[in-house]
Amino acid sequence: MIDEWELAPYMRVGITGVGAHLPEHEVTTAELQHRVAARLPRGLFARLTGIERRRVAGAGEYASTLGLHAARTALKDAGLDPLEIDLLLFASATRDMVEPATAHIVQAALGSRAHALDVTNACNSFVNGIDLARSMILAGRARRALVVTGETPTRAMRLDAGLAEARRSFAGYTFGDAGAAVVLEPVERGGILDIDTETHSEHWTAGGIPGGGSRHPRGDEHTYFAGDGHRLRGVFEKVGAGILDRVCGRTGLELEEYAKILVHQVTLPYLDRFVEVTGVPREKLEVTVSGLGNMASATLGVQLARVHPGLATGDRVLLVGLGGGVSLMTMVWERS
Repeated sequence: MIDEWELAPYMRVGITGVGAHLPEHEVTTAELQHRVAARLPRGLFARLTGIERRRVAGAGEYASTLGLHAARTALKDAGLDPLEIDLLLFASATRDMVEPATAHIVQAALGSRAHALDVTNACNSFVNGIDLARSMILAGRARRALVVTGETPTRAMRLDAGLAEARRSFAGYTFGDAGAAVVLEPVERGGILDIDTETHSEHWTAGGIPGGGSRHPRGDEHTYFAGDGHRLRGVFEKVGAGILDRVCGRTGLELEEYAKILVHQVTLPYLDRFVEVTGVPREKLEVTVSGLGNMASATLGVQLARVHPGLATGDRVLLVGLGGGVSLMTMVWERS
C-alpha cells in the first residue's frame, strides 16, 4: 500500500501518455516470399494477406529495445520522469529471454525503480497489461503505471521452409515488429470506462510457438510459429460479435458513437471479414496491417499512438483484442 495516497472510491483511471516505436528496417512481402519459397506464384503472399510490407528488428534490437523507445515516448507524453512510475508491466507475447522478466531489462535502461513484472497472453498481452495496471491502481497498489510491449515475432518466421512447411507456418508470415507503451494514472473524468474478456482455452492448440518452455526446452524446430489460421479465424468469427454486443448493452454506446475502433489485425481479408460479421463501420478503423503486418500485442498500441494526437477531450475509443489461446478482449477508453 502507498502510505501517502488514499484511494478515492469514485476514482477513475485513464491513459495519460502514449508511445510507439517501429524499427527502421523494412521488408516487403515480395522479398519475404522470395526468401521463403521462390517457386510460389509471384505476389501470392501479398494477395492472400493484403500485407505489402512490415518492419523488422535489426541486429542488436530486441523486444526490450522496441519497448524501451516506446516507453520513453509515453513518459514524455505524460510529462513524467521514470522515477514517478511505481508499477512497470512488460506486457508482450515476445520476451528477451525466459528469465529474468524482460520488465527488469526495460526498467534498468529507463532508470526507474518501480515494481516490475511481465504479463503475457499472446496478442492480448498489452490490453491485459492495461487491465492489470488499472486494477492495481484502483486497489491502491500503485499510483502511476507504465505498460510496455515490444514485439519481435518476425524472429519466429521459418525462412528455410519447404512448400509443405510454408503452408503449415503461413500465419507466421504475416508478422511485423513494433513497440508500444502507455502511462496509466488517476484522472478526474473519462478514463477507462469498460473492460470485458472472453476465453475459449479449448482452442489453445490452434497456433503458437511451442519452444522455450518445459515441453520443448531445446531445439530450433520448436522456435518457429506454426498454426491453423483458418481454425483461429473460425473461432473469432463465431464468438467475436457477441462480446461487442455485450459492450454496447453495458455502455449504451453504439459503434457509430466511437471516435475510433481499434482492432487487432492479422491480415486484410481477416479484417474485412471482421467488419462484415460485426458491423463495425470501416471508417472508424485505423488500418495498419497492410503497411506494418501483424504486430502481435503491439498492434493496438501502435494504432492508439497513431490516432491519439487527433482525439479531443471526451472522444471515446473502443479497443478489440484477439489472441491465441483463444481469448478476446474489449476496452472502452475516453480521453480526459
